[in-house]
Amino acid sequence: MPTPRVEPELTVYYDGSCPLCRREIAHYRRLRPREPVAWVDVSEPQTPLGTDLSPGAAMARFHVRRPDGTLLSGGAAFARLWLAMPGWHWLGRLCRNRPMTVLLEAAYRTFLPVRPWLQRRLGGAHQPSDCTCR
Repeated sequence: MPTPRVEPELTVYYDGSCPLCRREIAHYRRLRPREPVAWVDVSEPQTPLGTDLSPGAAMARFHVRRPDGTLLSGGAAFARLWLAMPGWHWLGRLCRNRPMTVLLEAAYRTFLPVRPWLQRRLGGAHQPSDCTCR
């Protein structure tokens, strides 16, 4: 008997062309999320994103879509993803409301320009042109 298809409660959009992004998403996928999650690599051509998310915006920032269709990005997107992850749920609960969402967004914006440097320092072959994360 075939297993019934479970609709994702959360859709995660990530840049699969970025080595650091791929590594991070692989970590989350291994955790076996607490709810169904669809993992969407936005670096793949013709990836369906919905009318409210352009390919450029999807490549520039981390996004998740809630079951009601609401699109979140940056720090708020991470907080929502963490709610679905075992071992991270407590952090998602802590960061999902103001003022923590504001602080998390500030930290996210501060970290983005450092990512290419960090990737090189960690021994990866990542170059700033390899990843469009901002």
